[in-house]
Amino acid sequence: MKLASLLETLEYTILQGSLDEEVASIENDSRKIQKGSLFFCIKGAVRDGHDFAGEVANAGASVVIVEHPVQVPSTVTVIQVASSRYAMGIISANYFGNPSSKLCVIGITGTKGKTTTTYMIRSMLEEAGHKTGLIGTIEIMIGNHATPAVHTTPESLELQKILRDMVDAGMQCVVMEVSSQGLMLDRVAGIEFDYGIFTNLSEDHIGPNEHKTFEEYLMWKSKLFTMCKTGIINHDDPYAESILKNHTCEVLTYGLEREADYKASELVLHNENGKLGIGFCVTGKEQGTVLVNTPGKFSVYNALAAIAVASQMKVPMQKILSILETVQVKGRVELIPISDAFTILIDYAHNAVSLK
Repeated sequence: MKLASLLETLEYTILQGSLDEEVASIENDSRKIQKGSLFFCIKGAVRDGHDFAGEVANAGASVVIVEHPVQVPSTVTVIQVASSRYAMGIISANYFGNPSSKLCVIGITGTKGKTTTTYMIRSMLEEAGHKTGLIGTIEIMIGNHATPAVHTTPESLELQKILRDMVDAGMQCVVMEVSSQGLMLDRVAGIEFDYGIFTNLSEDHIGPNEHKTFEEYLMWKSKLFTMCKTGIINHDDPYAESILKNHTCEVLTYGLEREADYKASELVLHNENGKLGIGFCVTGKEQGTVLVNTPGKFSVYNALAAIAVASQMKVPMQKILSILETVQVKGRVELIPISDAFTILIDYAHNAVSLK
């Protein structure tokens, strides 16, 4: 593929070489370079990819993407950009044929609830006949094929390849968890989001290797709502307005306490034959009596977010209700049937917020 085509929609400066260069592959790992590769010089937490520019040139790279000048032979094309990470997202999208434009892309961000909500939405869309891929904390699913996940939101080069594989496998939709790290590090650059969902926000992922402050954490979460066409927001969360501060999307809301487009009321806990769940009535843009297969008020919020997306995508309410009664996510209030005398639940409550 010609370099000029890969650089479309990206602002850049040619430090040396030609845009007519033919690119055989794109890489951010210096060990994978082959003749004709394009290499992204990424500044990492431990190593700086710019330090490997000479090495990858000797290994056969014909193009390097940099943030500042590097010393390489004159036969290597050097393209300078403001951010190599952002450029990697845009170039990867172009290289793989902009796969997100061929899918309905649903991104979910928030401190808690992302994983469960992705599975709820995928199950609803699949039930309605929409072939739907999934990218999340637990696994990546393309049809019936699942592979363990390494990052909640993969690096942009890997992510764009996954989306391409989904398109090639006949997927029509993808539902994905979008972490604050994924937004901050431009892993989702080049993705066209149809829907963005905000679940909730609390103090988490604050530290030297993640976000310096809660305000920074919030800011990166809010970025999704400058990238999606429709934002679906937990209206009860105290940070909902802050998340929408610079939004550019149409907004729909859900909740229990404030007025919302999808509102739950009359919550009732269910305990039948050792199975725990919660029921509620939904009003607004959808009407119905809902029973969710997992207990807890948080399950109501997760279900409302899923109902909102499925409703917008014209999934019949009867199919939505049927899925919520049976959906189960590994390690998320997962019921283990042992005895009628007691109940065992497995839950990935890995910190105080999750446990609460």
